[in-house]
Amino acid sequence: MHIPLPSGRTRAGIVLAAALLSAGGTAVAASPAADAAACSDVDVVVARGTSEPGALGIIVGDPVFSAIQRRASGTTLTSHAVDYPASTSPTSPTDGNRALVNHVSSQAGECPDQRFILVGYSQGANVVGNSLGISSQGAAVGGPVVATIAPAVRPRVEAVLVFGYPLRKLGRGITGEFAARTLDICANRDVVCDPRGTSVLAHLSYTGDAGEAADFAVDRL
Repeated sequence: MHIPLPSGRTRAGIVLAAALLSAGGTAVAASPAADAAACSDVDVVVARGTSEPGALGIIVGDPVFSAIQRRASGTTLTSHAVDYPASTSPTSPTDGNRALVNHVSSQAGECPDQRFILVGYSQGANVVGNSLGISSQGAAVGGPVVATIAPAVRPRVEAVLVFGYPLRKLGRGITGEFAARTLDICANRDVVCDPRGTSVLAHLSYTGDAGEAADFAVDRL
């Protein structure tokens, strides 16, 4: 469910959600991350949530990438898992911000025609937002912007998909040039993104939104 941007500053129960994720149950099959120089038509760059297992993340990244693959016939795809701690360390989102921008910059140089879909879940949504110049400082497991995708590359970011975005708890989200290219999904009562939210289970529910997210992204390719 999509909810309007809220106006409160209630903090999220991110540590509890992270504990549940790290205890997360059965492993599922996932698509491997791409080699750094693979020149596909589209590179799907995923920042996983705090302590989220899986190649790209079992709750969001893996199912979303699989759903995009099923829909994007005639388009070659690669995936890349942002290499960052995805922990509750204060430096984790900063590390993710740098790693995402470094990867996209490298790919853009190696592959002049490659386009990008950015995907972020929970802390990973903060990482994606920061990389677009939207600071997550003050949000749960957030931080300041330390790197941004270069202006020349920004038009090649075709879609931005964020789920359980902690910045929503503060009444903020992705604005500016990327607003129309962004799908921001916050489950009703999600403890991390809904200002009235108290439900950890809602924060773990986004696998069911993979199809909607893939439709949004593929429609923009």
